[in-house]
Amino acid sequence: MTAGEDVVLSVQGLSAHYGKVAALDPLDLTVGQGRIVTVIGANGAGKSTLLNALMGALPQRGHSQGRVLFQGQAIQDWDIERRVGLGLTLVPERRELFASMSVHDNLLLGGFRLYRAGVRGWRDTLDQVYALFPRLRERADQAAGTLSGGERQMLAVGRALMARPSLLMLDEPSLGLAPRVVREIFQTIAQLRSTGVSILLVEQNARAALHVADTGYVLETGSVVLQGDAATLATHPRVIESYLGLAGTQQSS
Repeated sequence: MTAGEDVVLSVQGLSAHYGKVAALDPLDLTVGQGRIVTVIGANGAGKSTLLNALMGALPQRGHSQGRVLFQGQAIQDWDIERRVGLGLTLVPERRELFASMSVHDNLLLGGFRLYRAGVRGWRDTLDQVYALFPRLRERADQAAGTLSGGERQMLAVGRALMARPSLLMLDEPSLGLAPRVVREIFQTIAQLRSTGVSILLVEQNARAALHVADTGYVLETGSVVLQGDAATLATHPRVIESYLGLAGTQQSS
């Protein structure tokens, strides 16, 4: 964060538990307007738990504590639908597409909330998504279940963008993808910065994440152990030793 920068998300002392088991220690995190913030860490570090806590979507027996300010409003007690209505959107690790529906219809479903709310021009976002992902336009009539892994990830991100989010949260977008496709996905994430949407990117692929991010947090066993400018973190000995030596080959969480 820099002086005078608008804050989209401010997390203060957020913790999460599953029953009596602590999954996330109290942490603070900030996302500025139009910025890309990444949270990196190994499998089991608590990255997905963090996103689910922010979304109000912790699994059964899970609960969180702390203060979450989004767009200046305290949302920690809000349900998922209300958070989405304010502009918070999550692309989950499993992408959760409607496999039997076409690419086009999956995208339209992403804009359903705006349609239901009577937002004028909501369909214009479809052209923006197709411009960002030309391959989706080529496959508009194709069933989502027949797409490649990279194309499914593009569709998941595109569907989320149809809701015109203020903050887009991405959970392991490189999961299961070939290195060439990972590069393409992260190039697109970098492009999204120019649209004005803020991004909270959770990743195990530290090299790719720190390359596109402005700010980074390193999460280990539920605790933030390092934070700061992403370029600086990429040169930190602890990050190099623990993550960057493997990040080029790790594609799964």
